[in-house]
Amino acid sequence: MPITEAEITTAGKIWGDALVAVSKAYEADGIDGARVVAEGALDAAYGYNLGPVLFKPTLAGGEKTFRTTRKGALSYFVGHDDDYPSDGGFGIKGWRTVVFDTAATFVEGDVAMWMGWVTFTDKDGNVTKVDKTFGYKKDEEGTLRIVLHHSSLPYQG
Repeated sequence: MPITEAEITTAGKIWGDALVAVSKAYEADGIDGARVVAEGALDAAYGYNLGPVLFKPTLAGGEKTFRTTRKGALSYFVGHDDDYPSDGGFGIKGWRTVVFDTAATFVEGDVAMWMGWVTFTDKDGNVTKVDKTFGYKKDEEGTLRIVLHHSSLPYQG
């Protein structure tokens, strides 16, 4: 069944809502609470069940730049993993809103790509805007899964 534009929009909203939920869980229940919410979000949204995910986080570099495993993705979102000592936990930074601004989408059957800006606002009103690309694939159950996630800070030239 082909992916629809509405499914892509919904996937972005689900991803953003999950990031906010991770931040709120961290504030309410500490790292253990944030980890539980983040694990649920990873399992619901990402395609680690399909194989490696092509994930390049915004604030990752060096030998651990790419997070092709669920463990690496979890560390990026919540930190507190000795295997990824540079991770500060992007998902636990007090996020309150996540807004997607689409530049373009591409859909071919059960594979789709989205590119645009994502603007994050934290509990103090600070705003971070990133360039983002998501690639999606429908799994056998018809669930849209993130199989590509590339994020970077805008060029400052």
